[in-house]
Amino acid sequence: MTKISLIAGLALAAFTLPALADAVEDGANDFKKCKACHSIIDNDGKAIVKGGKTGPNLYGVVGRQVGTAADFKYSEFLIAVGADGTVWDEAMITAYIADPTVWLKDKTGNDAAKSAMAFKLKDGANVAAYLATMKPAQ
Repeated sequence: MTKISLIAGLALAAFTLPALADAVEDGANDFKKCKACHSIIDNDGKAIVKGGKTGPNLYGVVGRQVGTAADFKYSEFLIAVGADGTVWDEAMITAYIADPTVWLKDKTGNDAAKSAMAFKLKDGANVAAYLATMKPAQ
């Protein structure tokens, strides 16, 4: 690595890290809208965010196979999306929460697909960034 590319990389990190921290903080605030239906409970059973049980626990959702959270009964449509091993990432979560039914129709190719999640969040990128931090330490 050259000195120039190292300096450029460090400069990029200096600008990116604060923006990411802001997104995560904003996402934590935006998640307050989600906790009516969703909790974030870590693997030890500690509630990070106490919330409803209508939706699945979102701890570790980023990187988890779609439709596979333990102790939650998913719709046939979400199970179908994850049947090939598809895992949630931030971009997918952002698209899903913008309009869950439209996302399911697109992913399954089935115009009859419906989501039980009626809530929509037009810009969910910050929530997705926040959820990406809700996982076991590496």
